[in-house]
This record gives sequence, C-alpha cells and structure tokens, in this order.
Amino acid sequence: MTDVRTDVARDLAHDLAGGPGATGADGQGGIDARRVSWTVDGRLILDGVDATAPPGAVSGLLGPNGSGKSTLLRVLAGVEAPSDDATRVAFDGADLLGLGRRRRARVLALVEQDATTDLPLTVLDAVLLGRIPHRSLLAGDSARDHEAARAALETVGTSAFAAREVATLSGGERQRVHLARALAQEPALLMLDEPTNHLDIAAQLDTMRVLRRLADDGVTVLAALHDLSLAAQTCDHVVLLSGGRVVAAGDVHDVLVPDVLDDVYGVRTEVLTHPRTGRPVLAFSPRD
Repeated sequence: MTDVRTDVARDLAHDLAGGPGATGADGQGGIDARRVSWTVDGRLILDGVDATAPPGAVSGLLGPNGSGKSTLLRVLAGVEAPSDDATRVAFDGADLLGLGRRRRARVLALVEQDATTDLPLTVLDAVLLGRIPHRSLLAGDSARDHEAARAALETVGTSAFAAREVATLSGGERQRVHLARALAQEPALLMLDEPTNHLDIAAQLDTMRVLRRLADDGVTVLAALHDLSLAAQTCDHVVLLSGGRVVAAGDVHDVLVPDVLDDVYGVRTEVLTHPRTGRPVLAFSPRD
C-alpha cells in the first residue's frame, strides 16, 4: 500500500493548528488524552484518565476485565462522547474529537472486539468499506481502492478468503478481515480492541508482527490487550488501567514488573528474559 499515513497526520495538524480546540502546531505527535471521563447509568467507568500513545510506536492498553479499556478506546475514537466537557483528545497536536466523522476516518481506524455484520458481504467487499473515507460519497470502488484492499488482505494473510462471505468465516478469520478493513483505510492512527481475540498462537504472533511493522512505518498503534505476555513481546509503551483509572504508564520494562502487576491483578509475577529476543517474559502464579 502507498504510505500516506504520515502525510495525513501532518496535514491534519497543519489544518487545525490554531483553530477551535487545537492544541497547537508544536504538538509532539501521537495521542495525548486528558481528563477522559465516561459515565453510564450513574456509574463512573472512566475517571479522568490521562493517557498517551507515542507516535510510531505500539502502545498497549492493559488492565483487568472491567477496567475500562474498551470504553477508553471508544471515547478516544469518537464512538462514545465523553461525559466531561473538560476531556481533550489530541493526535499529532490537533483536536481529534473536533473532527467530523468522515475527516476523522481518514486519520483513525478502529478495530473493535467481536465486530460482526449481518450483511451478505464478501470479504473483499467488507475490506473495501475501509476505502469509503477516501472517495466522494457517490463514487464507486476505484482501481486504487481495490489495490489498497487486496494489499491489506495480503498483509493479514487472508487473500484466499477474498471471495467468501464474511458470515462463513470463523471468529479468528473475521477478526483478521476486520483488521484488513482498518488497514485499507491507510490510517495514521490505528486503535484495536483485543486484536488477537479468537486467534490461535501463530495468528496472534502474526497479528502482533503486523502491528510492529505498521509502527515502524510511522503509524501510531494503540491496542487493548488481554495477554500481558504478548504486550511484553511487542509493545514499546503501555498504559495500565484499574477501576477506570491509570495506575501506571511507560516503558514495558518499567510497568510490567511485580511491584505493579501483583496488586492490580492479584497474582504473583516473575519476569524472565526471552533467550532470543531479550524481551520480558512474564510468568504468573496465584497468591498464597
């Protein structure tokens, strides 16, 4: 795929810098979220969360079940409106939530957990939906759209499924197709909610390698992950949530340690070193 992601982010910051809600032209890039709050039925799910995701890096959003990971992604992506007017979400120094949906979709792609469709779409047609933000409302699929869609399918290893209906795929296969749809958007910012859900171990590692390559190409990646070991193997930066608040954030070597994880997860953690990669390997046992 043609790499337009960095240029899109740069144009976005240039267009909005100094405008309503902009954070300034000298922003440091990546995501900078401040005072993110979200309430449902009087229950506070996110409590003034401050979080960052550095540009061109894989950032992991971690935390126990119910800690607010999925909700935070949806608020950052503009799917849910924050409950506090003080909430600010900047990307590359510009007001992300201030964008219209179509403009935001040119910058940001969100892969939600267990995304489904009842429409009788082929895999190729589903991935081509990712091209909608890049064409006029009444235009059909162009040769460039098909090129981007097929490249995305190739990237996630699902080219053989192109003619199949999405409804006939397994959960893991559908998850990879939804990732391909997001890649077809050619985003500068990619957010994912449990992208390895339903995948076998080989597919999990392949997916994390895709995210690693995207980050190396300049994409800002923020992924909610349930598996701390996968996060330790791939992420550059992590944000750890508990009870709707950030309890730790930073380099994986600083956050994924017993002093932090044991209290949050209620376990005993041992940190080993992978013999080939040198990355942390986490081992867990129950507390006595």
